[in-house]
Order: sequence, then C-alpha cells, then structure tokens
Amino acid sequence: MFRFPAALVAVVGLCAGGLAQGQAQESLVDRSVEAQRHQAKLQTRIDDADDETRRLIGELRKARAEAQRVEAYNAELARVVERQEETLARRERALEGSATTREGLPPLLRGMVERLDHWIEADLPFLQDERRARIASLERALSDPALSPAERLDRVLAAWRGELAYGRELDAWRGLLDGEREVDFLRLGRIGFYYLTPNGREGGVWKADEQAWQPLEKASRQALENGIRIAREQRAPELLTLPVSQPISQPKTSHESGGEAS
Repeated sequence: MFRFPAALVAVVGLCAGGLAQGQAQESLVDRSVEAQRHQAKLQTRIDDADDETRRLIGELRKARAEAQRVEAYNAELARVVERQEETLARRERALEGSATTREGLPPLLRGMVERLDHWIEADLPFLQDERRARIASLERALSDPALSPAERLDRVLAAWRGELAYGRELDAWRGLLDGEREVDFLRLGRIGFYYLTPNGREGGVWKADEQAWQPLEKASRQALENGIRIAREQRAPELLTLPVSQPISQPKTSHESGGEAS
C-alpha cells in the first residue's frame, strides 16, 4: 500500500487548517460588517425619532404659548366687555331717569346721523362705500327696537369719532379709480387726497372746489410715491411737498392758492 510521506501529510494538514481559519475570519468580518450596518440603521432611526420628538416638543411649546396668549386675551376682553356693560347700564339708567332726555334723544340722534351724512357728501371722496355703509347701518340702528337708547347713542358717537379720526390719519390703499383703473390712493388727513398709477407715470390730486382730479407733475408724483411708502411704513417719515385738495383761506390781499401739504 502506498503511503504519503509524513512531511507531505503535515503540509496538507497545515494548509487545510489555514483554509478553515481564513474562512472563519471572513465569516467574522462579514458578521461584523452586517452588525455595523444594522447599528447604523438603528442609529438613523433613533436620530429620526429624536428629531421628530424635538419637533413635536417644539410644536407643543408653541401651542401652550398660544393658548396662554389666547387665555390672557380672553381675560382682558372679558374685562373690557364687563366695563362696557357697566358703562351702558349707567347710561341707560341715566336715560331712563329723565323723561326729557328720553323724548329728546331720538330726534337728536336722527339729526346727528343726517349731519354726518351731509358731511360725508361734502367731504373728500375717499372710502365712499365704507362710509356710506356706516351711515346705512346707523339708520337701521335708529329704528331697531332691539337696541336700547344707550346703544343707539354709542353707535352714533362711535361713527362720529371714526369720521373725526380721518382728519388725523395718513393712509394709503389700493383701489379702483372711477371704478375702472387700479391705482394707489393716499390721503393726508382731510387736506389732501391723491392717486398714483402702479408704474408711477400718472397721478392726480382731488380738487374739492372743482370736484375733479387734477394731474400731478413729475416732482409731485415722486413726492406722492414717497408719501405712499411712508403710509405703508416702508420709508421713514419726511416732509412732503404736494398740492392740497381743500382751498386754503388767504388774507384779503391775497388770492386763493392750491398751497402745499407737508
């Protein structure tokens, strides 16, 4: 029987052992790589979960803060309503305690609404729909049996206060000129009412004595554009040189002039 030399058998044994060891090491490396991949995926899910948790906590904090603001606003509003109710109650008691007042109040309120209507008619033609709607609302209120005399009085006085406030305001808005063209309007109290087209190439000032628009020169259009930006808080306040809408009373030795608004 043929026998392999002992040395050859030993070499073969070593080779087989080395091959098995190499395969075992490769298996360990593969498992290590797979474990690292699994760990990376798990860490990614943990990070995503942490981000979502932080987002949800942030939204919860915002919701709590908003709820606190709403509660504070409701509390303040409740106090305001309570004070208004007390004021109305006092006024109503005062009105009920005077027969003369009760009898004289309806025609007084009617006269106040009529004077306000005439004032709007003769005033600069700004926000006409809004102001006319306010007059119509007052007229309905005067004949509404559900409203007490004190409530009618409050509504009429509020409308008068709103009209008086127009004289102290600088206001700008976009609207339709003569119901057709879209322009930017500017109002300087009750002394100046203007319009400017979006491209800035055309503008006008309302002349109360003529009841018509008068075109503006280029320099006035530039000042008007600055005024619109100031009213919209897009530019710091500055002196504006513009012709006025209302005629300015002059001394007897002078003639009436268009004047300037600042």
